[in-house]
Amino acid sequence: MTRRFGATGAELSRRNFLLAVGVAGVSTSAGCLASDTETTAAENETPSPERPPSTGHTSPELTKWVDEAPRPDTVDPAGTKNGQPYYEIEMREVEQKLHSDLPATTVWGYNGQYPGPTIEAQQGEPIYVRWKNNLPDTHLLPEDTTIHSDIVPYDSTGVRTVTHLHGGNVEDESDGHAQAWYTRDFQETGPEFEKKDYYYVNEQPPATLWYHDHSLGITRLNVYAGLAGFYLLRNEHERSLGLPEGGYEIPLVFQDRRFNEDGSLFYPTGPKNQDDEDELPLEPSIVPQFYGDVSVVNGKAWPRLSVEPTKYRLRMLNGANSRYYSLKLLEYDESSGTIVGDGPSFIQIGNDGGLLPRPVQLEDRLELGSSKRADVVVDFSEYADQTLLLHNNAPARYVGSVDGDDEEPLPEIMLVDVDKTGNGSDKKQVPETLTQVPDIPLNAADNERYLPLIQSDDEYGRPMFLLGTQENQSGHKLTDPATETPTVGDTEVWSVANLTGMSHPIHLHLVHFQVLGRQSIEYDPAEDDIDQNELRDPKPFEQGWNDVVSVNPGDVVHLLVHFGEYEGLFNDQTGEYMWHCHMIEHEDHDMMRPLHVQPVPEEEPSSNEETDSRSW
Repeated sequence: MTRRFGATGAELSRRNFLLAVGVAGVSTSAGCLASDTETTAAENETPSPERPPSTGHTSPELTKWVDEAPRPDTVDPAGTKNGQPYYEIEMREVEQKLHSDLPATTVWGYNGQYPGPTIEAQQGEPIYVRWKNNLPDTHLLPEDTTIHSDIVPYDSTGVRTVTHLHGGNVEDESDGHAQAWYTRDFQETGPEFEKKDYYYVNEQPPATLWYHDHSLGITRLNVYAGLAGFYLLRNEHERSLGLPEGGYEIPLVFQDRRFNEDGSLFYPTGPKNQDDEDELPLEPSIVPQFYGDVSVVNGKAWPRLSVEPTKYRLRMLNGANSRYYSLKLLEYDESSGTIVGDGPSFIQIGNDGGLLPRPVQLEDRLELGSSKRADVVVDFSEYADQTLLLHNNAPARYVGSVDGDDEEPLPEIMLVDVDKTGNGSDKKQVPETLTQVPDIPLNAADNERYLPLIQSDDEYGRPMFLLGTQENQSGHKLTDPATETPTVGDTEVWSVANLTGMSHPIHLHLVHFQVLGRQSIEYDPAEDDIDQNELRDPKPFEQGWNDVVSVNPGDVVHLLVHFGEYEGLFNDQTGEYMWHCHMIEHEDHDMMRPLHVQPVPEEEPSSNEETDSRSW
């Protein structure tokens, strides 16, 4: 079959990857990637994907910096269940103004708003949530019915949804498994569906979590339509730190979108063939990645955010389908549209899994892969009466951009207006110690898994990405039997090796992990031990607990993963979960695998015990 989509198509094993690029080239490039996130593919020698097909669509011209960035509402419980707060949150279609120059846009929102309302929960206090599907009979966006067509009923009555609490250490029945979907009023349900009311135990450190759709084969469409929102978990220790709160704490979700002239969301019906733009093997067809040409923050296109000259706590979330962000605040002259200097730095205090042990002042940029969170404090006190630009310099195809050419840039994200005066300067400092995070020692590991990321083709010649194992470096499909089957209480090393030409944000459901470090792809688990002295240290923002990690081309990232309670943190859960790339187009197209956490086996009684039992 002749491929038409610009994919490499090779099912690269580690050996073939090394032959393709040369070990020395990989070692050199991996070192560059570790030290400088602005490195382009021209500066490294890992195999870059050919230029992905364009969407062939440009959004209408919009005046930037017109609308104020909204702040998501919080939602109150509807009542109680078993003595615990009980929420009912409805998914429905609504019309919402995303920009003053655009007609109202049809979106899908939790409780009829995009992004959905923020749930605020307390550590150690469980809640119940019923995610009510009240969406239309047909999808808002083009569905590719070839994706998992053997197990997905695309002819179901109504749109399939299921909500995943991303970062939640929860029971498997409430995790939002991709096959636990249901249609309106639960008329039809998927094979993994078990309950209507989800139970979130909240036995984990306080953190910036988020909820979003996870329905198999259409997650990219449902999230793009608007089905996402924040879930903030708090505790008394965090409150005692004196961090900015109330109006000085702002959740910010960064996304990219494309629009039609009538204000409707544009999502491609398929990739444009570079050789013959009119010829597509399938339409509608999934695209390898999606990159929008309009920045959307908290549901507003190219907004501005008004702040006082004091400290703010910004809870940042990359909610984009595929795009990476590399963010920095810069002084900005709005009249000339030029950058005139550096703005305030980010002081990162937390990431996916909660507070870092100590605050990290980022000297340069903040990297956010899809679904990654960063909890930062920004001091605006020295920038009174100034305008700042939140700037992004990440290429669309992150690190694996082609010859350094970024055809889908999105540099301008949001303006920040700092008032002339406020309620007085905030003299409180961010504490030097934020929390205690117990280390997971390498020698505590019960098992190591070598997990390569692979690029291949599907049966139609379209590019797809897969997750492999040491035994199968051509990659597994979603429907293959589970290969990641730890036992609760186990500690494992997951060595994730990127044999593709672009970065991937890898997400594990249920658990949080610690990043041990990185090394080049020449690491061979069959021959090499992990030598911590040879690893590149985790990036500063990767300290503490993570549930997403970026794996760059030519890198092996070693993760320490404990399944269950660890030194008083988290809780024991067993059952079937998922792990996957969080570029949602990749996730939908088979870069997702089951993660089956086994219970501790029951000990068989000894012969004496058996005799005693019979004697009674």
